Amino acid sequence: MVNDRKKKLLQAILMEFIANAEPVGSRTLTKRYDLGLSPATIRNEMSDLEEMGFLLRPHTSAGRVPTEKAYRYYVDQMMKTYELTNDEKAIIAGKINNTMNELDKTIKHATKLLSELTNLTSFAVTPKKESDRLQHIELLQIEGNRLVLVLVAETGKTSTVVMHSHSRYSEDALAILERALSIEYKGKTITESLTMDIADTIKNDAPAVAKLFSEISPSLASTLRGMLETDIYMEGISNIFANPEYSDNVKASKFIDMIFKKDDFTRVLSNRDDGIIITIGEENEDDALKNSTLITATYHVDGEYIGKIGVIGPTRMPYGHVTSVIKYLTENVDKSFNKDLNPE
Repeated sequence: MVNDRKKKLLQAILMEFIANAEPVGSRTLTKRYDLGLSPATIRNEMSDLEEMGFLLRPHTSAGRVPTEKAYRYYVDQMMKTYELTNDEKAIIAGKINNTMNELDKTIKHATKLLSELTNLTSFAVTPKKESDRLQHIELLQIEGNRLVLVLVAETGKTSTVVMHSHSRYSEDALAILERALSIEYKGKTITESLTMDIADTIKNDAPAVAKLFSEISPSLASTLRGMLETDIYMEGISNIFANPEYSDNVKASKFIDMIFKKDDFTRVLSNRDDGIIITIGEENEDDALKNSTLITATYHVDGEYIGKIGVIGPTRMPYGHVTSVIKYLTENVDKSFNKDLNPE
């Protein structure tokens, strides 16, 4: 049984090891923490914690390090909500609110912020959304004979493609085709849009732009297919090399290989539950993550599940701070898009 004294000592050991990545001895604990215990008592308690599986003594050191069991116990039994600083809150709210009209940009910013605030490798995943519906279509002409097609889904997911046309079209022609496309596609799911053949409809209802439609059709279809692909954003990959846990080239290579295998990484994430989920070391199913902690959270648009955002790092991480950053970040993403899609 972990009594209050052992719990207090274990928390001190975890704090010390997370901060310095060095085995923790009784002398260090006596000097730096007000535990109200003698060095001899601390040594005895540490021996008990070792026997209970919470501590491990590296073979070359007199100090001890926390085990994965210790981190799990801390997360489940001792971790307290960390209050973000006003500066951290302002940075998160400011960045998210500045891009709240565009989901892709918002998630990219959120991923970058998460890495900067935690000094870990961060990621965000937007899964396939066959049920996502088209909300807006825009057709623009830029310099020369180049056209820009913009598709926006109800979730805010935006796809843009630049095309080369055989000739330059008038603004009226572009406006007519844009209106015709909006009539046909707006409110349709992306999957439905891919199965629709509107060439005859365009030819009958807007014959003046039938040629223009035939030019953009291939790009329209490929852009729609692209909107069904899983997007993965990653930031701070180099942060892992600042941690001694990844000084081993084999471990570092496995880690890098894992996160760059899009399909494998997406599979790992798709199997995780909603909410903030923390898996530590051996709890992770993939071998490449057995030495790491994976923390994920879900984000929503208009209350509907959209994707996951989170961090990967060593098991030695400040869990309270990291989970608080992720929680505050996802709350701001949810709030921004709920407010944007449901204006009062």
